Amino acid sequence: MKFYLISDNIDTKMGMRLAGINGEVVHEPEQVKDAIEKAISDKEIGIILITEKLVKLCSELIYDVKLNLKSPLIVEIPDRHGTSQITENLNRYVRDAVGIKL
Repeated sequence: MKFYLISDNIDTKMGMRLAGINGEVVHEPEQVKDAIEKAISDKEIGIILITEKLVKLCSELIYDVKLNLKSPLIVEIPDRHGTSQITENLNRYVRDAVGIKL
Protein backbone atom coordinates (compact mmCIF):
# COMPACT_ATOMS: atom_id res chain seq x y z
CA MET A 1 0.00 0.00 0.00
CA LYS A 2 1.32 3.41 -0.98
CA PHE A 3 0.68 6.98 0.07
CA TYR A 4 0.00 9.68 -2.53
CA LEU A 5 0.07 13.45 -1.99
CA ILE A 6 -2.10 16.05 -3.69
CA SER A 7 -0.80 19.46 -2.67
CA ASP A 8 -1.24 23.10 -3.57
CA ASN A 9 2.40 24.00 -2.98
CA ILE A 10 5.79 22.65 -3.90
CA ASP A 11 7.16 22.85 -0.33
CA THR A 12 4.72 20.24 0.94
CA LYS A 13 5.45 18.03 -2.04
CA MET A 14 9.20 18.26 -1.49
CA GLY A 15 8.87 17.49 2.23
CA MET A 16 6.74 14.43 1.55
CA ARG A 17 9.08 13.36 -1.23
CA LEU A 18 11.90 13.30 1.32
CA ALA A 19 9.75 10.83 3.29
CA GLY A 20 9.32 8.69 0.16
CA ILE A 21 5.79 9.84 -0.73
CA ASN A 22 5.10 10.72 -4.36
CA GLY A 23 2.52 13.25 -5.39
CA GLU A 24 1.63 16.25 -7.47
CA VAL A 25 0.98 19.95 -7.14
CA VAL A 26 -2.36 21.28 -8.40
CA HIS A 27 -4.20 24.59 -8.11
CA GLU A 28 -7.53 24.41 -9.95
CA PRO A 29 -10.65 22.36 -9.06
CA GLU A 30 -10.45 20.41 -12.33
CA GLN A 31 -6.82 19.52 -11.60
CA VAL A 32 -7.80 18.31 -8.12
CA LYS A 33 -10.55 16.14 -9.61
CA ASP A 34 -8.14 14.65 -12.17
CA ALA A 35 -5.50 13.97 -9.48
CA ILE A 36 -8.03 12.23 -7.22
CA GLU A 37 -9.37 10.11 -10.08
CA LYS A 38 -5.82 9.15 -11.04
CA ALA A 39 -4.99 8.16 -7.46
CA ILE A 40 -8.23 6.19 -7.06
CA SER A 41 -7.55 4.23 -10.24
CA ASP A 42 -4.14 3.11 -8.93
CA LYS A 43 -4.98 0.12 -6.73
CA GLU A 44 -1.58 0.31 -5.01
CA ILE A 45 -2.48 3.67 -3.44
CA GLY A 46 -4.13 3.14 -0.07
CA ILE A 47 -3.94 6.63 1.41
CA ILE A 48 -4.29 9.98 -0.33
CA LEU A 49 -2.89 12.95 1.57
CA ILE A 50 -4.45 16.23 0.46
CA THR A 51 -3.74 19.72 1.75
CA GLU A 52 -6.33 21.72 3.63
CA LYS A 53 -6.58 24.42 0.97
CA LEU A 54 -7.48 21.86 -1.73
CA VAL A 55 -10.09 20.24 0.50
CA LYS A 56 -11.78 23.63 0.83
CA LEU A 57 -11.54 24.11 -2.93
CA CYS A 58 -13.25 20.79 -3.74
CA SER A 59 -14.95 19.79 -0.51
CA GLU A 60 -18.02 18.19 -2.10
CA LEU A 61 -15.96 15.90 -4.31
CA ILE A 62 -13.62 14.89 -1.51
CA TYR A 63 -16.37 14.16 0.99
CA ASP A 64 -18.27 12.22 -1.67
CA VAL A 65 -15.22 10.01 -2.19
CA LYS A 66 -14.74 9.63 1.57
CA LEU A 67 -18.35 8.60 2.09
CA ASN A 68 -18.77 6.29 -0.90
CA LEU A 69 -15.46 4.51 -1.43
CA LYS A 70 -13.81 2.07 0.94
CA SER A 71 -10.40 2.69 -0.54
CA PRO A 72 -8.30 4.79 -0.70
CA LEU A 73 -8.48 6.64 2.57
CA ILE A 74 -8.32 10.42 2.09
CA VAL A 75 -6.52 12.31 4.84
CA GLU A 76 -6.57 16.10 5.06
CA ILE A 77 -3.24 17.55 6.14
CA PRO A 78 -2.41 21.11 7.14
CA ASP A 79 0.22 22.86 5.08
CA ARG A 80 2.26 25.95 5.80
CA HIS A 81 -0.75 28.17 5.02
CA GLY A 82 -3.31 25.97 6.75
CA THR A 83 -5.49 26.98 9.65
CA SER A 84 -5.38 23.49 11.20
CA GLN A 85 -9.13 23.30 11.76
CA ILE A 86 -8.98 19.54 11.44
CA THR A 87 -11.40 19.05 14.36
CA GLU A 88 -14.13 21.04 12.61
CA ASN A 89 -13.61 19.07 9.43
CA LEU A 90 -13.76 15.73 11.26
CA ASN A 91 -16.95 16.81 13.03
CA ARG A 92 -18.50 17.76 9.69
CA TYR A 93 -17.44 14.45 8.17
CA VAL A 94 -18.98 12.46 11.06
CA ARG A 95 -22.16 14.55 10.86
CA ASP A 96 -22.45 13.90 7.12
CA ALA A 97 -21.62 10.19 7.39
CA VAL A 98 -23.61 9.28 10.48
CA GLY A 99 -26.05 12.14 10.94
CA ILE A 100 -24.89 12.97 14.46
CA LYS A 101 -23.74 16.45 15.46
CA LEU A 102 -20.82 16.33 17.90
